[in-house]
Amino acid sequence: MRFVKNVLALEFGRRQVFLHPVTIGSQRKKGGNVTFDRLYRNIRNQLLNNRRAYCTAFIDYYGLPSDFPGKHSASTKQALSEKADTVCNELMIRLEHRIESAPLQRFIPYVQMHEFEGLLFSHPATFATSIGLPELRSDFAEIRNEFETPEHINDSSVTAPSKRILELAPGYEKPLMGVIAATAIGLDRIRQECPLFSAWLATLERLSPLPAD
Repeated sequence: MRFVKNVLALEFGRRQVFLHPVTIGSQRKKGGNVTFDRLYRNIRNQLLNNRRAYCTAFIDYYGLPSDFPGKHSASTKQALSEKADTVCNELMIRLEHRIESAPLQRFIPYVQMHEFEGLLFSHPATFATSIGLPELRSDFAEIRNEFETPEHINDSSVTAPSKRILELAPGYEKPLMGVIAATAIGLDRIRQECPLFSAWLATLERLSPLPAD
């Protein structure tokens, strides 16, 4: 939520696209454990409560439960884009059974491969320096260089981006330091390194009444 509010919302506000992050869940229990039913209720409420607004999802593939729509099928795919598309497509199919087609046309599915922290490896040196640990620049760079893109950094309980960071920096605070690092790296660099994330932002940009830069 902090990343959307403090980084994405500022950029998109200049384009007259106003992002209002909503944490998935109820008032009693928010965030984490992104089950289909919890996500569905939030999507439905957002679409029906404001019939002029669009709704999108920004959820980590790594954290999705095994029974989330498309998660099992995605595990059999090789290409990263196929994994993401499989989850998004099956999610839409499930939603079509519960939400009328007109409001559902205002929903933009997206799943972050594999985890938000992967975006921070778009510039390892800036990442390390921005969180006050410049000595980790080479370690972060070594992780980044193992993969085709930062989005390919994988999703096991040991090798997910956040797990790799915490192993090197046990004091890493995900919400706060992640936003600090993302701000320092900048959206332009992140988009250059992370094509799936960039494509999602391009879709949101097309909602703008202003011409693209």
